[in-house]
Amino acid sequence: MAQGEQAGDVTGDGAGTHRLVEVPGGRIHLVEQGSGPLVLLVHGFPESWYSWRRQLPALAAAGYRAVAIDVRGYGRSSRPGAVEAYRMLAHVGDNVGVVRALGEEKAVVVGHDWGAPIAANSALLRPDVFTAVGLMSVPYSPRGGMRPTEGFAKLGGDEEFYIGYFQRPGRAEAEIEPDVRGWLAGAYASLSGDTMAPEGSPSPFFVARGARMSERFVDGPLPGWLSEAEFDVFAQEFERTGLTGGLNRYRNVDRDWEDLAAWDGAPVRQPSLFIGGQRDSSTTWMRDAIAAFPTTLPGLAGSHLLEDCGHWVQQERAEDVNRLLTEWLANL
Repeated sequence: MAQGEQAGDVTGDGAGTHRLVEVPGGRIHLVEQGSGPLVLLVHGFPESWYSWRRQLPALAAAGYRAVAIDVRGYGRSSRPGAVEAYRMLAHVGDNVGVVRALGEEKAVVVGHDWGAPIAANSALLRPDVFTAVGLMSVPYSPRGGMRPTEGFAKLGGDEEFYIGYFQRPGRAEAEIEPDVRGWLAGAYASLSGDTMAPEGSPSPFFVARGARMSERFVDGPLPGWLSEAEFDVFAQEFERTGLTGGLNRYRNVDRDWEDLAAWDGAPVRQPSLFIGGQRDSSTTWMRDAIAAFPTTLPGLAGSHLLEDCGHWVQQERAEDVNRLLTEWLANL
């Protein structure tokens, strides 16, 4: 076995291989399963490669080389200290580096949550490498005319939109670090279709002045799709690494806006797929982005909103996502 590889049953459903690969920006930890055309899976916040544990065996069984990465700042991937090291261009570079390190020239890229814009921008900036793109929970929205932090400031009114709350280094960490497990459990439950607060409840995405984001999290059991043992995998990683790497992605939205000025309004033309949850705030806030798909994603094969599903779509509705994903891949 090559250096940097470790085989084992990493998904609970079959054999997988952990690897550390070198990319220009450092190292990326990944888990791969199967052989065939490469499908690169990119997670969001606050997650890890493990968010794709139910997709790895399904994609492998369908004849693909499925690879789920820990995005820089997470897990065993590099965690640079500088905030600006987490700008979008760096994440796109990591994705290209992973494809090359795996000995491949091209890949389909699929992302969830923050992984969705990372996947979309990977396809936008490097269409020579990423031949198709799947987006989950967060629809593609091209770079626009307003600086992002200015737009987020207008959303909150007397309260702060959570992305604004995350901007100052150390602020969210001071809330999260004393009880990483409790914060994660509340975040997962608050955004899950089966455990989120009733409609009309104060939104956890808005923070009252002087308050903490977690004060509006639901207080109850873990979602039905997340066992205690599975939750331990997430919690133990974040207890070890902290969440600064993930939070630094949010702290680069204005840098991304500056870096991507040449792609203002640009569509992603490759074959694409969108899957979201009907109960996910991302699909309601960004309904205009979904409506604009004929212009922004001219290669769109399907846009699916899953009933009674929240934000963690590939974990909440694994069978539906696996079916939609493999059917789309088969028709590329």
